[in-house]
Amino acid sequence: MPNPLRAQRASGGDWTSRPDGPHTDELNHVVRRNVLAGTVGSVLEWYDFAVYGYLAPIIGAQFFPADSPLASLLAAFGVFAVGFAVRPLGGALFGHIGDRLGRKPALLISVMIMGAATLAIGLLPGYARLGSLAPLLLVLMRIVEGLSVGGEYTGSIVLLAEHAPSGRRGYYAMWPAFGSVIGFLLGSGVGGLTTGVLGHARMSAWGWRVPFLLGVVIAVWGVLFRRQMTESPVVSQARPATGSPVIETLRGHWRVIVRMVGLLLMQSIGFYVMFVYATSYLTEHMHVAAARALDINTLSLVVMMCAVVPAAILSDRVGRKPLLYALAVATFVLAWPLWWLINQATVAGILAGQAGFALLIGLAGGSTPAVMSEMVPSEIRCTAVGIGYNVCLGLFGGTAPLIATYLVARTADDFVPAYYVMVVAVLSFITVLGLPETVGKRIS
Repeated sequence: MPNPLRAQRASGGDWTSRPDGPHTDELNHVVRRNVLAGTVGSVLEWYDFAVYGYLAPIIGAQFFPADSPLASLLAAFGVFAVGFAVRPLGGALFGHIGDRLGRKPALLISVMIMGAATLAIGLLPGYARLGSLAPLLLVLMRIVEGLSVGGEYTGSIVLLAEHAPSGRRGYYAMWPAFGSVIGFLLGSGVGGLTTGVLGHARMSAWGWRVPFLLGVVIAVWGVLFRRQMTESPVVSQARPATGSPVIETLRGHWRVIVRMVGLLLMQSIGFYVMFVYATSYLTEHMHVAAARALDINTLSLVVMMCAVVPAAILSDRVGRKPLLYALAVATFVLAWPLWWLINQATVAGILAGQAGFALLIGLAGGSTPAVMSEMVPSEIRCTAVGIGYNVCLGLFGGTAPLIATYLVARTADDFVPAYYVMVVAVLSFITVLGLPETVGKRIS
């Protein structure tokens, strides 16, 4: 039986346009194998960041002891933001590797570095043993993680989008987003389970290390799966960048980067406000037990996970723009009522509010991955998507918990997070106005 990958590269045609390509058993096997490898990497990436965000109050006390719990929490969220601040550099670095050497090497290297840094955080002594060296080492490990994950999620999206048939690109490119929700779900579930089993005292003393050490298991699986990945067929066809892919991206495609940031603002800020900041908000301001807050997060993440796949399928059928328009409007209208529910002194109200946000963010997360891959040419695709996505996450998503914590303390207005999300929903709506419809667009 002829190899459709080899035939496609030899012919120079579009992978998704060959009648015998996307429907062969071999191609289906290749795509399924790559979907699994890409999803596992995203699980690790977001598992680690979720665990850190959910355990921020304990980590703050361990590494940044202070007279005020708020000061420790702000310091912990500051380190959380540092990991995101370096993500654009990681996106540029691993984007360069992906565009020059191939998508597979970039993804394999990133998951190995991420696993090593996760292990190091789990074993790192706290301030009581190392003094000021402990927070410095924690910051260093967060920087290493931020660099490694800078090309993780976007590299997986690009690889799967380039393997997918044009009519189902939204569905295939969505799987790393699905994996990220699983990662957050695991982080929330493991955090809640360890807190419930060990109790607050043991969790604060040593139990917080357990979720980080368990992340190493995911890293090992990621390496094993990614060694079996098939390289993107676009790599052998793409016109080589005339210079550095980073320079070519910033010089010739900076407007696309700006649009990409605007497109992702709503879901990135919305996610980190509602699922990272909100956990500490419930425990610190509303005195909800940490285990109960994590349980609510876990159930809400299940709602988000269930929304990602239908959104991707719908975007392939009705188009990306109609769905993105509807989500921006719905987020603007519902942000205040949903945050009001979260502020109610009942578990049912808090769960309803977070589940509502989870539904909106999940629908957005399922519809945007294909759009990012379709916005830029293949020779600089890893670099452009990596920079655009990580600039948004680094400057706005990762800093959202820190900004929300500061603004609520400064203004004494508990509804500032809702106003924050409403503003970015308007900005994302304006961005969608200037985007072309990309359903069915050839990307190679």
